Amino acid sequence: MQQFEVSEILWDSWGIPHIYAKNEIELFHAMGWAQAKSHGNLILMLYGQARGRAAEYWGSNYIDTDRYVRTMGIPDRAEEWYEAQSDKMRTYLKAYADGINGYIQAYPDEIPEFLKVVLPVSEVDILAHIQRVIHFFFVVNPNQIAALSQGEQMAGSNAWAICHPARGANAPEHSASQKAMLLVNPHQPWFDLFLWYEAQLTLPNLNAYGAALVGWPTLGIAFNDYLGWTVTVNPTKGADFYELSLRDGGYEWNDGICPFEVKSQTLKIKQEDGSLREEPLVVLQSIHGPVVAKTESKAIALRVVGLDRPYLLEQMWEMVNATNLSQFEASLQQLQLPLFNFLYADTEGQIFYLFNALVPVRSQSSQDRGDWDYWQKVIPGNTSDTLWTQYHSYQDLPRVVNPPSGWLQNTNDPPWTVTFPTLLKPEDYPSYIAPSNLGKMPHNILRPQRSIGKLLNSDTISFEDMVAFMFSSRLELADRILDGLIAAVKTYGSELGMQAVKVLESWNRHANADSCGTVLFIQWVQKIELDNIFATPWQSDSPLETPCGLIDPVFATAVLEEVAADIQSRYGMLDIAWGEVVRLRIGNQDLPGSGAGSIFGSFQVLDIIPVDEKIFQAIGGNSFMMAIEFTNPIRAEALTIYGNATQPHSPHVADQLPLYVRGQLRPVWRTQTAIRDHLRLREILDISSGLFIQANG
Repeated sequence: MQQFEVSEILWDSWGIPHIYAKNEIELFHAMGWAQAKSHGNLILMLYGQARGRAAEYWGSNYIDTDRYVRTMGIPDRAEEWYEAQSDKMRTYLKAYADGINGYIQAYPDEIPEFLKVVLPVSEVDILAHIQRVIHFFFVVNPNQIAALSQGEQMAGSNAWAICHPARGANAPEHSASQKAMLLVNPHQPWFDLFLWYEAQLTLPNLNAYGAALVGWPTLGIAFNDYLGWTVTVNPTKGADFYELSLRDGGYEWNDGICPFEVKSQTLKIKQEDGSLREEPLVVLQSIHGPVVAKTESKAIALRVVGLDRPYLLEQMWEMVNATNLSQFEASLQQLQLPLFNFLYADTEGQIFYLFNALVPVRSQSSQDRGDWDYWQKVIPGNTSDTLWTQYHSYQDLPRVVNPPSGWLQNTNDPPWTVTFPTLLKPEDYPSYIAPSNLGKMPHNILRPQRSIGKLLNSDTISFEDMVAFMFSSRLELADRILDGLIAAVKTYGSELGMQAVKVLESWNRHANADSCGTVLFIQWVQKIELDNIFATPWQSDSPLETPCGLIDPVFATAVLEEVAADIQSRYGMLDIAWGEVVRLRIGNQDLPGSGAGSIFGSFQVLDIIPVDEKIFQAIGGNSFMMAIEFTNPIRAEALTIYGNATQPHSPHVADQLPLYVRGQLRPVWRTQTAIRDHLRLREILDISSGLFIQANG
């Protein structure tokens, strides 16, 4: 066990804080300090919103945010969560908040005055922010509530765990290095509460490296000297909408009438002259949860899992400190996090998968009530038969350890395809736990199939292979239908159609920046719509090869010619490069983009929106990327695509983006020798003041 004379932050040339602390309190303090230095403006904005007071601070643009936060009860519940914390975790939360406040106190000119209204941040603010992120964006989000529909997940990810050669019948050939490996590749928006923050946390008995969501005091994806893990968003149903029939001032419940619990609040909205306007907010609470929509005769109430589980930070800190699979699983068994798949690998060569979720024990009292599809709808709320009050145990969740295949993967697909041939069978679990097959997720079939195909068809995979595939933008959709489209146009097309065919025939079927044909193909898919393309839908007897084929060649030809005419008009050419049209614009960077949306079957995911008639801009997709090989010492490379800071004058805003464009990760520096070779700033904690003081060397 090493000892440290001082607690310090070593900042490397990429703006990554390497924290060396004498104890946990000083480590959490340093984490708060470091995040305030890198993301101070964003943290104050996020914490102000989590209080439900953003409109009071910054005006009417935030009134909808405040209504949502208050209706969901986040501020009051955060107070309750804080009271429930252990003394140890309260101390850690205070240290983290002190670090944020201390940095802003030391460098007040770095934070605009309009944000300082949030100061000082408190321990409760941290818990409110975490609750808003996890339960009210990942489990259910405002757009889903507005539509009263769960829909497909708002965020995605890729993850692999590859076995040590001693594990499993086929594993000896699978890892080229004969060591376990982990691919970390969450896909999220490149803004706001979704941003990752890369950091190293080191104590005398801990050396952990990974990423935390901004505003979080501990790592959410990480590895230490023994093990590592990553997460993907899983297709779990953690929020239900219940329809209530209104009568006599309440709602029908079993054989009677149940009154609402009424909570009256006042929202304050800052006006342009600085005065505050007040607006009442009345929240009706049913047995199910808060009412989120209402007519004269009906109301819709929302029930969300995990609001009674306040210890998720403590669980995550235990995960960071675990040294073997048994300890890691013991942490997971607390089931404090309401969602996320976990993929794990370690130095012993073990790999592990868990479909982690708080799954309600739902009624299956009638034939149509127990399946996944039923619970995607608005549920009758007039009877206790449909009201869940308990969760399935850890033992009920889909789980795989050291599969014979030698690998595990998840790309937001259901648990049944975590390895192949399949080990987990949907019939062994409640039918509402997850979609029963890939066909139930029509907009996320092709990326899982591409991931599985790569692993299934590779005799060995090296560290370099794994990194290269993270940047693979080959479109699985093109492999399924492009030949049919070309044949159709040659049969039914006009001269313009034949010009388009020439472009598509010479296209490499990738969405690389220099790929010519991607614009034409993707805009054709968007025009015709994915649901109207395939002749053969997904089939259980061909789970990796379907859907496929072109359903209507004549219509497909007509749409391609329409799209070709539009592209010719806008760009003056049909074979314009993808990166000329799709741009990566962050900070002062404006670079060509590679990658495409998940629906096209690209492993390298890039989500884009139109800027004008010609240009699209990336707003999300690949975000934090890391490849880990559990050698001795551990080998790791990483990339935080948008950079490790958002403060306006930081040199680390988008400084890693050129590496992403070149398809490169950076080496992870974990030893003091390596860090000092790339050191840019050293800050030492002064115990008397609670501030980190800049030091030489």
